[in-house]
Amino acid sequence: MNKEIKKTAVIGMGALGMLYASQINSAFGPDSVYFLADQKRIGRYQKMTFTINGTPWSFPMKAPEHACPADLIIIAVKYNALPSALDIMASSVGPDTTIISVMNGIDSEAIAGRRYGDEKVLYCIAQGMDAMKFGTDLSYTRSGELCLGTRIKGQENRLNALTRYFDSARISYRTESDFSKRLWGKFMLNVGINQTCMAYEVNYSQALTPGTRYDTLVGAMREVILLAQKEGITLTEGDLEAYIELLKTLSPEGVPSMRQDGIAHRPSEVEMFSGTVRRLAAKHGLSVPVNDMLYEKIKDMESNYIS
Repeated sequence: MNKEIKKTAVIGMGALGMLYASQINSAFGPDSVYFLADQKRIGRYQKMTFTINGTPWSFPMKAPEHACPADLIIIAVKYNALPSALDIMASSVGPDTTIISVMNGIDSEAIAGRRYGDEKVLYCIAQGMDAMKFGTDLSYTRSGELCLGTRIKGQENRLNALTRYFDSARISYRTESDFSKRLWGKFMLNVGINQTCMAYEVNYSQALTPGTRYDTLVGAMREVILLAQKEGITLTEGDLEAYIELLKTLSPEGVPSMRQDGIAHRPSEVEMFSGTVRRLAAKHGLSVPVNDMLYEKIKDMESNYIS
């Protein structure tokens, strides 16, 4: 039986980091969870007032030099911040630490596993939430769920300890047996909706309205289906339709994380989405014109940001 989870460290004070930290805090109290960050960032954060759905929140924060091994680490950073996140969490990783990533993409678990041991890293996908964070304010109407699964043999006890913890914290989750398909399915969804909303500067409702934007959304997702099949993952048109239906349950006026980055003129995760699609397509000799177009359009938008 794996060690029970009592202390959680979260890296990344974005929408999902704040969402899960607040749920854990509400269930077990402020001593149960803290944010890991460097001292400079902590100093900046301590001067700010964070809100969740309009209610002020404060969270304990620790610099790496003051952190001890945590029972659970939640990585909730942007893709380009993953290397520094792995550095920051070094002092919080012990022999029994379980690590999950609520990042988008298909490779953050493998990257974390190479650094800290595959046995510590479980599969995790965050989906179905409409959380939006602008500045220090987080808002959401749907908290969604986490999809969890084992990556290698021998992780069953670790997964069981995590699900017991989430049961106690009342964090919604489901466990998945065919996790590779789930991972690629969520990647397909994000390649479509994140990039379409950013490239056309629209919300969920506008992206789902028949026309050019919707055609782009579906076209980008269909290119991932073909790519997944080349990678040995069976994604189908039925999976695409199911994810479109999921999008229809989100707040119509909401926007995904990449559009939030665009509004704030922050670097986006385009390399993780169409960048990855293009690299894998080149490996398999596939043509991905929709993702090529999105990549070039988003890169051009970012090049025009005024720093």
